[in-house]
Amino acid sequence: MRQKIYQIDAFANQTFAGNPAAVCILDAWLSPELMQNIARENNLAETAFAVKKDDTYEIRWFTPELEVDLCGHATLATAFVLFHFYNLDKDTVRFFSHRSGELTVAKADNGWLTMDFPADILVAIKNIDELDQALGKSPIKTFKGKTDYMLVYSSQKEIEKIEPNFFLLDQVDARGVIVTAPGTQVDFVSRFFAPSCGIPEDPVTGSAHTSLTPYWSKELDRTKMTAKQLSKRGGDLVCEYLGDRVKISGKAVPYLEGEIDI
Repeated sequence: MRQKIYQIDAFANQTFAGNPAAVCILDAWLSPELMQNIARENNLAETAFAVKKDDTYEIRWFTPELEVDLCGHATLATAFVLFHFYNLDKDTVRFFSHRSGELTVAKADNGWLTMDFPADILVAIKNIDELDQALGKSPIKTFKGKTDYMLVYSSQKEIEKIEPNFFLLDQVDARGVIVTAPGTQVDFVSRFFAPSCGIPEDPVTGSAHTSLTPYWSKELDRTKMTAKQLSKRGGDLVCEYLGDRVKISGKAVPYLEGEIDI
């Protein structure tokens, strides 16, 4: 069996930037084991699989190690594929995830894609010694979201200088760890570490901004903000807080179109 596959650089204005995601638009669901094997073979942060059902696309996301509840950059990449390679004749594509509910991605004439995702609910907690040790510096605040920890620091320079101990970080019981601070040229910056998912540092993490956006909206007293993820590849986002939902916008560019044998 041959299956079309695409690789898209999400949250990027050019290739070799942003976060690469693989996308497979399926006629029917493959077994979870096969989808996991495809994701492992791709060895990207995420591989997205989507199946059309009526006017919605059901969507699932796999890292090289496991299936995840929500992935922003791979959702953005899937929407890009549907708009550009499947001649979708609408300005908005509707997705449904059995783990995260209804999601939409709208396209604008200027090439930007805007995702509408549920906002994360953050709970302030005491600093965790294991996290402080793994990251080499204590944050000023620590929060626990649905799947991740979020650690807030004072400056962008602190975020840039963090060199995690990934062995220690892999022992933390969470999907990943977000570190964030006010930005010098954007409203806020972040990095995202998820070694337990097979992703030491994710280049750009859309889903992390469901946690970051509500926090920084309240801190900065504004609903619409610019953001940058400070990985080596880098990624630029525009985020908007809508209460129980967040909008996360970015661009995407195609890198690869091909077929795989499964």
